[in-house]
Amino acid sequence: MVRLTKIYTKTGDGGRTRLGDMSEADKHDPRVEAYGAVDEANAAIGLAVAAIGVDHVLRAPLIAVQNDLFDVGADLCVPDRGEKLEWTPLRVEMAQAERLEGEIDRLNARLDPLDSFVLPGGSEASARLHVARTITRRAERRVVALKSAGEPVSDAVAIYLNRLSDLLFVAARVANDDGEADVKWVPGAGR
Repeated sequence: MVRLTKIYTKTGDGGRTRLGDMSEADKHDPRVEAYGAVDEANAAIGLAVAAIGVDHVLRAPLIAVQNDLFDVGADLCVPDRGEKLEWTPLRVEMAQAERLEGEIDRLNARLDPLDSFVLPGGSEASARLHVARTITRRAERRVVALKSAGEPVSDAVAIYLNRLSDLLFVAARVANDDGEADVKWVPGAGR
């Protein structure tokens, strides 16, 4: 359980921060960038949830995703360096990505197949979900870069973020009256 009694600590004033294992890192460290991008994605999803209303079919799955993204951040901020810790760190599980696949399939069944790319827009909720999708893709790129640099990163984290961006695309279409209000790309329309 998390208990926050003091919000500011002043420990980060010099440009350093503590990871979940209490080791220090620069605030511009690639790991901090990765879980920071995950936090941005979570905030963007929160804005989308606020725009869809309380009874919408997307509300519960998106709130579940927001909880998962805290798990992703927790996983990223405690790198698995093979060292014995005094506690068991929270790790993302493949079942979480598989749950997203089920949500994608369930929501996509409501939609007609696409015959064009869609532009971010239509309803406010859809536009916000597209913003969340692009932020999630950035978080995924940061995680993949971290992993490519030889840093320990769970495969499940990268896979989860990949599936999440797909879910957010489908959710954006659902938020557009199940795709009826999608704004379709017209190639060369701006010439």
